Amino acid sequence: MLYCWGHSTRCYTAGHSTNRKISLRKDKSMSLQLGTSTHPLRIAIIGSGPSGFYAAGRLQEQKTLVVEIDMFDRLPTPYGLVRGGVAPDHQKIKSVTKVYDKIASKPNFRFYGNVEFGTDLTLEDFERHYHAIIYAVGAQSDRQLGIPGEDLPGSHAATEFVAWYNAHPDYRQFEFDLSQEKAVVIGLGNVAMDVVRILAQTYDELYPTDIADYALEELKTSNIKEIYVLGRRGPAQSAFTNPEIKELGELHDAEVIVAPEEVALDSYSQAFIESGEDKVAVKNVEILKAYSQRESQGKTRKIIMRFLTSPVEIIGKDRVEAIRIVKNELYQTEKGEIRPRETDQYETIPVGLVFRSVGYLGTPLPGVPFYEKWGTIPNEKGRIMTAIKDGQQVTGGYVVGWIKRGPSGVIGTNKPDSVETVDMLLEDMTNGKLLDPATPSREAIENLLNERGIAYVTFEDWLKLDELEQERGAAVNRPRVKFSQVDEMLEVVSKVHQSLPDPAGD
Repeated sequence: MLYCWGHSTRCYTAGHSTNRKISLRKDKSMSLQLGTSTHPLRIAIIGSGPSGFYAAGRLQEQKTLVVEIDMFDRLPTPYGLVRGGVAPDHQKIKSVTKVYDKIASKPNFRFYGNVEFGTDLTLEDFERHYHAIIYAVGAQSDRQLGIPGEDLPGSHAATEFVAWYNAHPDYRQFEFDLSQEKAVVIGLGNVAMDVVRILAQTYDELYPTDIADYALEELKTSNIKEIYVLGRRGPAQSAFTNPEIKELGELHDAEVIVAPEEVALDSYSQAFIESGEDKVAVKNVEILKAYSQRESQGKTRKIIMRFLTSPVEIIGKDRVEAIRIVKNELYQTEKGEIRPRETDQYETIPVGLVFRSVGYLGTPLPGVPFYEKWGTIPNEKGRIMTAIKDGQQVTGGYVVGWIKRGPSGVIGTNKPDSVETVDMLLEDMTNGKLLDPATPSREAIENLLNERGIAYVTFEDWLKLDELEQERGAAVNRPRVKFSQVDEMLEVVSKVHQSLPDPAGD
């Protein structure tokens, strides 16, 4: 059930037409009027993760420009992967939301949560109300391995597990068979290390975090004893950062097992490390070699690192029972790149649980160009193009973050990325190349949301939810206890609205 405090329940599903006319601001005198108090520049940002907020922040830096920024998210909560992706035991990283809160506090910013692009509001709706649309939707799905058995019960995308333990509403009902004794995590990035660490931590380590309460209880009774970590390349090519691999060696009741032969470098990798051009890689190899020289500490859980291995089949009749892997070797391409290739050496490891962490992929949006191979929106410096090669610019369409460049970098990487895109948008505004919307006003978009019975959540509503989550956490000595169901969030917001005094005094 939806709670719509004064509106009817959600009932609108919009259609979409790809053959539409777009009005272009070709008249230079008209374009110069944009950005004034009588004719503010109206920008819609779809998605409320770091890249979206950094784009909003860049727009707010334009002191001579009057701009109205409306940010939309299909969830009632903002912050994207900072809330739903950053590991719960990395609270310091999540403090970056204080920067976003300052952006959201400016009078020219509005947040509309629980509004889905393409369903609640269509592309045509946005084109009627905004001069430009910035897509900041991230990469929401996982890259497939493309091997037999990948879809067996017990084989999961790491993205699903991460979203589950971070209380993402879409993944609240997912189940993971933690009664298994052996699990494998495929991948050598930071997300893979997060999954390993969450699986390996004790209840006492997880309790002081903001991990979803239901996940905390499930992990409390976990039976996992061995966690294999598989990487198709060598230790020198690992994508995790130094803190991530170092943390694995500091867990209360889990130890890292690295056989000396696993960290023996081939000639290509040795030359790369000796060059010192990648200090992160140098330190990673140093940490891994130190693990290989440690004696067993007798801890309950073992994290077994395996390099130069690729899965070729997930084996099982009704569920995952084992994984077959092939040994790789590194070679140098004609372009000088170091790549892995399979040998004729195979091995089968009995495991009952598989987590695939080989990359995120973006998903297409209705009416917006999309390049399936890369999982991104085609663009040139953030300007959306109709195709990767020889495409035409899509008037009023811009893109930031992972849906722009692919899933790379850390949170801070999104700031210069978003600045680049916004600067292109401002250049297009100067040259009269934005949309010419029929009803460019906040009042018009809010009237439309109300007419369609969309129970949108404001930033002030979110701040109340945030306060309540922290209060719930404080009651049990935790940072917060998250709301994990949309209906529950909307019910809380509805009750808050009902308790407010009537502005008319009735």
